[in-house]
Amino acid sequence: MSTILCLVPGVALADNNPPPNTCTAVSFPAPQGGTLAATLCMPSTPTSTIMVLMAGSNYNHTYWDFPYAPETYNFRRAMNAAGYATLVVDRLGTGASTRPPSATLTATGSVLALHQIVGAVRQGLPGAQPFAKIITGGHSLSSGVAVIEASTHHDVDGVLLTGFSHSLDTAGTLAVVATYHSAAEDPQFAGQGLDAGYLTTKPGTRAADFYGAGDYDPGVLATDEATKEVFSLTEYPDGLTSTQPPETNLIDVPVLIVDGSADKLCLNACASTATLAAEEAPYFCPAARLRTFVLPGSGHSVNLARNTAAYQAAVRDWLAAMF
Repeated sequence: MSTILCLVPGVALADNNPPPNTCTAVSFPAPQGGTLAATLCMPSTPTSTIMVLMAGSNYNHTYWDFPYAPETYNFRRAMNAAGYATLVVDRLGTGASTRPPSATLTATGSVLALHQIVGAVRQGLPGAQPFAKIITGGHSLSSGVAVIEASTHHDVDGVLLTGFSHSLDTAGTLAVVATYHSAAEDPQFAGQGLDAGYLTTKPGTRAADFYGAGDYDPGVLATDEATKEVFSLTEYPDGLTSTQPPETNLIDVPVLIVDGSADKLCLNACASTATLAAEEAPYFCPAARLRTFVLPGSGHSVNLARNTAAYQAAVRDWLAAMF
């Protein structure tokens, strides 16, 4: 494979003076209309670096801010403990954000929203100083959003991509898609007035979809099923353009890619950290200073693997090396 040639809106904050080591609800106007919900969490010591985190399809803010056994599985809490601020954002249509007609949801819309949020964070949220360093972090679909945002707007200082690679396992992906059904038919979302385009995973299918070889905490899986989210297939086509050359080659800030070795959406690249590095290197320019990490035994949802602490440590090491 040949290497490709490299080439603030208004914000509402619930509490204008969040003390250290606390979390505060934040809202942003969505470019398409409606409101994006988010949570700003500050570490116990002053920081000039913030991670803006967005979950992929099938998940909302709970993916990053997991309520079960948070001392192990809560990525947001781990980053705050390491001294970094976090802003966890619900994509439009998910969590506490506005749910418009499903057909209006696109990855392109999420890219524009993320760009505006980055600008607002750079200027300083009410009650929080402007942040000098902004890292965007995505999972799966939202990793694609982070790629497109960074390659288009060049306004961030680093990009964390999880559940992302250029090596797509078509059979595994289709097996996951086969577990989707209309959220209106799901007991968990019945009576919420969702249109037929909003989808979710069928009850009891998330273990096979997102976990590795049955090696998971049953409490994690139960919480994951209880907090599962809706999404729209209209978010996928433009989101997948993030894996089409030369999109990632246009990123000019440090990048860390994290995948699970048992991710059924990843064909060959996720066998090991070294394999992932070799497979992904042609898609990134030297300015990306590409680093990779493969979490052994993990499925697609690396935040929820039993050994997720190793991935959290890899992210901390990457951030420390970068700043």
